[in-house]
Amino acid sequence: MFGLRRTQIRGLCSTAIRCAKAPNPYTNTILLPKTNFPLRADAAKREHLFRDRCTKDLYPWQLKNNPKDSFILHDGPPYANGNVHSGHAMNKILKDIINRYKVLQGHKVFYRPGWDCHGLPIELKALEQIRRNGDDLSPVDIRKIAKAKALSEVEKQMTAFKGWGVMGDWDNPYLTLNSGYEIRQLRVLTDMIKNGHIYRQLKPVYWSPSSKSALAESELEYNEAHVSQSIHVRFPVTKLSSDLNTKWSKYKDIHALIWTTTPWTIPSNKAISVHPDLSYSLIKVDSHNYIVATDRVQPLTQELNKDVEILDEVSGKDLLGCEYQHPLNQQTNPIIGGDHVTAESGTGLVHTAPGHGMEDYEVCLAHHIAPFSPVDDAGRFTWEAGDQLEGKEAFTDGTTTVIDMLGSHIILQQAYTHKYPYDWRTKKPVMLRATAQWFANVEHLQQKAVNALKKVRMIPEVSIRRLEQFTLSRKEWCISRQRSWGVPIPALYDQDGNALLTESSVEYIIQILQERGTDVWWEEKDDSVFVAPEYRDKGKTYTRGYDTMDVWFDSGTSWTMLKNIADRDSSKPLADVYLEGSDQHRGWFQSSLLTSIAVTGKAPYGTLVTHGFALDEKGQKMSKSIGNTLDPELITHGGKDKKKNPAYGSDVLRYWVANCEYTRDVTIGPSIIGIVSESLRKIRTTARFLLGNLHDFHRENYVDYDNLQEVDQYMLHELYQYNDRVSHAYSDFAFNRVVQNIQNFTNTTLSSFYFDTIKDRLYNEPAGSESRRMAQTVLYEVLKSYTTSIAPFVCHTAEEIYENYKAITPKPESSVFKAGWLDLNEQWKNDALNEKWSVLLNLKSEINQVLESARQEKRIRSSQEASVSLYLENGSKTSQLVQSMQDSELASLFMISKVNIMHDHQPIQGESQKDSTIQGKRSV
Repeated sequence: MFGLRRTQIRGLCSTAIRCAKAPNPYTNTILLPKTNFPLRADAAKREHLFRDRCTKDLYPWQLKNNPKDSFILHDGPPYANGNVHSGHAMNKILKDIINRYKVLQGHKVFYRPGWDCHGLPIELKALEQIRRNGDDLSPVDIRKIAKAKALSEVEKQMTAFKGWGVMGDWDNPYLTLNSGYEIRQLRVLTDMIKNGHIYRQLKPVYWSPSSKSALAESELEYNEAHVSQSIHVRFPVTKLSSDLNTKWSKYKDIHALIWTTTPWTIPSNKAISVHPDLSYSLIKVDSHNYIVATDRVQPLTQELNKDVEILDEVSGKDLLGCEYQHPLNQQTNPIIGGDHVTAESGTGLVHTAPGHGMEDYEVCLAHHIAPFSPVDDAGRFTWEAGDQLEGKEAFTDGTTTVIDMLGSHIILQQAYTHKYPYDWRTKKPVMLRATAQWFANVEHLQQKAVNALKKVRMIPEVSIRRLEQFTLSRKEWCISRQRSWGVPIPALYDQDGNALLTESSVEYIIQILQERGTDVWWEEKDDSVFVAPEYRDKGKTYTRGYDTMDVWFDSGTSWTMLKNIADRDSSKPLADVYLEGSDQHRGWFQSSLLTSIAVTGKAPYGTLVTHGFALDEKGQKMSKSIGNTLDPELITHGGKDKKKNPAYGSDVLRYWVANCEYTRDVTIGPSIIGIVSESLRKIRTTARFLLGNLHDFHRENYVDYDNLQEVDQYMLHELYQYNDRVSHAYSDFAFNRVVQNIQNFTNTTLSSFYFDTIKDRLYNEPAGSESRRMAQTVLYEVLKSYTTSIAPFVCHTAEEIYENYKAITPKPESSVFKAGWLDLNEQWKNDALNEKWSVLLNLKSEINQVLESARQEKRIRSSQEASVSLYLENGSKTSQLVQSMQDSELASLFMISKVNIMHDHQPIQGESQKDSTIQGKRSV
């Protein structure tokens, strides 16, 4: 007798293990698995065999044959420029997983891929390709070249998307350059004009000198390491306010001291702003007197590193009415009040250039001071800035010249590192510059938009805060761009420069553009062609404006093509789902929301799904300059050296997407893809076991539920729970939870439990035995559910598995996606059985630990050698459960040779009745 292990098992008195002499199971009658399904996918060669049936053939079939109502996932159009990357893969595959789940559920899925085809990047790429800068080309030529470039990029990207197994209406994609799309977009503009949302104004907008165009806030990115020259500049006060005239009459040489990080805007200075409620001090430094905010005296003293004497302290309102002389042009300008002024930085006096700042513009507007911006489209000073500055770039030699011209008026100059807006396409700094632009007034749409968002399902839920924040922070939307490649804003201008953009004028022009195409706006020589009859013969002549619309307005009106989908419930949103990256909260999500609210009063989407960005394995942003990018093509098709970069196929890429917690930023790299490949191989191994053991199973061999062994019924209960969990995870868009359930089911429920339990029945019993057919019946149900549950994310693998067993299904289909979703058979759900088997599996786990100890001590070679005696306490729950089982079922469950049930074993001295000792004896 030897002690193997001491443990406590509720309801057990003791367990004894003996080495048994079992007959050799491996006889010439063994029934080994047989299947043509390969363990290795060899995906690069095999996936194309199954692609058409689950993409090209499936899409029209499901629209015609699926019985449930429509499901619309509206594609946010990627930009038709550049090669596809991992972010594209995550986006398109996430959408495809959702669509395939809905197809399996029986919905008619509408998914029409789209592309955003206008805008500066495409225009510049096209010009770069022909090695021209565009200055010597007409707008008509530029538009032809840009269109050809966009269409070629669409074809290239489409090939990649289709290669990932993405199902959709690829024969009829929507392109923002298509005439029908452009006309619908113009009609949205017309409706917004009708509703009073569109206006033109001279005011500062973000302007990109590198693009020579206005930009919206959504087209900016911020450089945290931008370095500016900051200067403290003194402006001589020429007139004091009535309140200060007597009080400060004894002081001479008084200056208003300002601080700026944009010296190039000094020529545009029209006022100095102070806050009426702040405290200001008159200080003396050297022989000069300066006005600064009282709270800024100490910081300024430290910066100047000089002795500072405080002469007097006054309120900001006392400064109102003072005047100063501009140091460059000797003009006299006022000191005005502004609530935007603070004493948190600078001097508390703000250099105010209404042509180069929004707050400056607004405060000057209240004082009837017009904006002044002597800078051209390329960011160069115009003649209005003076002879010394004309033609110089504001950001470079223009800044240097301004500093030189200011001379002794600058009392401190420093390099200043700070966050600064850049053009997101050219990666170069932008400026605020007053130009006449077209705007959409969205301020009075904000509350309607936010209220509409409360009815939208947000995935993840916290993303609503971000979208609300961006929506509420935007008062206006600059929709005009000064480029040729885009949809024209159909505005006419009279000889005095007054704009004509009325509902009737635009509608008249739309009729012409609909008939002749938008290129005619540039091709037609005669402006009068576009003048509506009611505006002719009024003593005015009109010319066309050539501004084009912001590309976010282009893509933001894509919801218009969803309005006439057949059999769509009018109470539903136009689209069930919009799904894009987190950057679209200030982009497409927002522009779609605002245009739809402006025209229809409703959000265009019912569910908004946001995903993060794809980063490298170290969590760094991918960049060509760093060399850490991973081309999806390298994953799917491999590199030249297949040992270093094997061809994994698209299902490994799709598995990676499904396995990601996509609501956050995700990582991808060679080692991660290698792990994913092994996970997919585990799925293939499981499918191979299931298929191999069903090689001789046919429908007539199916055993009814009531006739199954208890372990088989319990397995069907587990399958019911698995089907239910997976279904809920898909419905929640929680695809990583789907993968986790599949992996747990594969490793724990199937491999570690059920497969081991039934192997003896499968391999050693006669082929047609009832017990073997019972196990095969359950394997058949498992195989169906297993294949269906993986199908949305590894569609090619699922099709290949289905191809190998569809002949034994009641109604073989040409695709697994035509076979329907998971079966929630209520007969399989058995909570009492689950409770019983939970106890038995806990007991199995305890026995396994003892068996493992025996193996390690070399007492037994395998568990099949062991004969286990279970000493059970009379009346215990465990005793009742175990005695309800046949000895052969228990032996099969515990994977041992024999089980002996014993009673009334006396506990060891010192132990309670509910304690146990596990002992073993081995016969020699």
